[in-house]
Amino acid sequence: MDADREGRWDQALSTGMDALGDLPIVSVNELCRYVGQEVGMSDWVTIEQRDIDDFARLTRDDQWIHIDRERAARERGGTVAHGFLTLSFLSYLARSISFRIADVTHGVNYGFDKLRFTSFVPCGARVRLRQTLKAVEPKAGGMALTRHCVMEVDGSDKPALVADWITLVYTAAPAATTGGEAPPVGRAASSVARAG
Repeated sequence: MDADREGRWDQALSTGMDALGDLPIVSVNELCRYVGQEVGMSDWVTIEQRDIDDFARLTRDDQWIHIDRERAARERGGTVAHGFLTLSFLSYLARSISFRIADVTHGVNYGFDKLRFTSFVPCGARVRLRQTLKAVEPKAGGMALTRHCVMEVDGSDKPALVADWITLVYTAAPAATTGGEAPPVGRAASSVARAG
C-alpha cells in the first residue's frame, strides 16, 4: 500500500475499530473513497487433503485428481484442490482483511464477474487473498460492493483464481443510500458487519 493509500486507510482506522480491535469501521457513505484501493491481504492458509476430501464428500465431486492419492501421485505429482473449494475460501479469508461497514443488517453474495481458475492448487499448498475495492453502487435496496480478488499460491507466479466478487449489503439506515426505502429485513443482529 502506497503512502497516500496508507494515509487514507489510517483515517478510516481513526473512525473506530470493531469489537475485536482488528478491522476498521467505515460507514456506507464513506465506501466510495476506497474504490480503486487495495483493502487488504490475508494471512496464508494451507489447503490440506482433509479439506479436499470433505469438499468432495459434501459436493459429490469425487474426481480422481482430488481424492485418489496413488493415481494422482503417479499421473500428476499429487492431488489438487477443487477450483470451487478454492473459491469457497474467499469468505473465510476476506473476513480477516476487509473493513467492517457500520449499521449493516446483513449481506449476501450476489455473484461473480470474470471468474477464472488460473492455476491448480496442489494439496498442502498455502493460499492467501488480496482484495481491491473495485466499485460501490446502489442495487436492490442496498449497496453492491465489487471486490477484485486474487487468490495467490505460495511459491507460484500464477494465482489460483482471479475474480470480481459482488456482495450486497443492507443498512439499518437506508435513507442515506437508497432513497429512503428500508430493505425488507428483520431486526439487525449487530450494527456492524464485515464486508466479506
